[in-house]
Amino acid sequence: MEFKVIKWSNKSRARLGVLKTSHGEVETPAFVPVATQATVKTLTSAEVEKTKSQLLIANTFHLHLKPGEAIVKKMKGLHEYMRWKRPLMTDSGGFQVFSLGFGMDTQVGKVLKFFPGAQTEVLHQNAQPKTVKILPDGVRFRSPIDGKELFIGPKESIKIQEALGADIIFTFDECTSPLAAYDYIKESLKRTHEWEKMCLKIKKSKQALFGIVQGSRFRDLREESAAYIGGLPFDGFGIGGDLGSSKKTMKNILDWTMPHLPEEKPRHLLGIGYLEDMEMVIKSGVDLFDCIVPTHYARRGIAFTDTGKLNMSKTVFLSDKKPLDRTCKCEVCGSYTRSYITHLFKAKEITAMRLLTTHNLFYYNTFVEGIREKIKKGVL
Repeated sequence: MEFKVIKWSNKSRARLGVLKTSHGEVETPAFVPVATQATVKTLTSAEVEKTKSQLLIANTFHLHLKPGEAIVKKMKGLHEYMRWKRPLMTDSGGFQVFSLGFGMDTQVGKVLKFFPGAQTEVLHQNAQPKTVKILPDGVRFRSPIDGKELFIGPKESIKIQEALGADIIFTFDECTSPLAAYDYIKESLKRTHEWEKMCLKIKKSKQALFGIVQGSRFRDLREESAAYIGGLPFDGFGIGGDLGSSKKTMKNILDWTMPHLPEEKPRHLLGIGYLEDMEMVIKSGVDLFDCIVPTHYARRGIAFTDTGKLNMSKTVFLSDKKPLDRTCKCEVCGSYTRSYITHLFKAKEITAMRLLTTHNLFYYNTFVEGIREKIKKGVL
């Protein structure tokens, strides 16, 4: 993998770049759609390519559970298996440590949208999730499929990702909860840093390895992690973990992190990608970011347009002859009316989800394309 910054903004930390892999180039900044189980739900890989998607990220944990990395390797790796010709990433499984553990226990996500009761910090140094055991060398848990006991640590994560064969892989880390107190995060950070050093030692493949910065919402820990991970010979960097209780906190975290990361290497913000976040994260210096929002919302009938989100399951659209978005150049907007798409949703036809997924991904990629153009013209 090679990465080159081709233009710096003189108004922010935003930059234009080109990421080169053996499976093609990616113009950055770029949105990365999520292909959890080696597919973007409802679409074929050829259909995803038509949405201007340049790079996908698949899920190490889910592919380990089914079909298993041995099967994927036997089928000549993820690219051949899913017939995706362009670059691919795999995450490390670290997020599942959180989602199956403290995330499930407390019903919160990476950005805290509510505080249970009056408490803002409920997980202290020796806390353990109910169904996950976090150990010095990895994480023990039971499969959500068959209840079988599983263990994943740095060695296991890298071995799985090497078998899957994506162009870019990530270090194994602990994605912490926004409800974790300072003492918990400090201890977790030490553990994660050790895991990441181990990933560097273990990796034998030519895949690009991205280290992950943690530290939660605490400035000193974020800066410590960014300086430490930024000083290791990773090919790029992920900004991970919980991102606080608000978008302002998320911006602060990025502002604390970026100055400590090598400017010549790419930065990926893990799991964030609402439209309203994009300019902010790109101006903070982020090159890549992944999110399930456009595909997740599409399957629930929500279309993203220049006039806002449209709920295509509403009866009012049954008499609407307009396309989803008059300015959109995707094949859906060029061929189908709002009326038809609403009919499909009401009839519970799976084609409705396919059409909205196509549109939403195209819309997202066009939106980021517009931001790249703003950087190019010097207005962002």
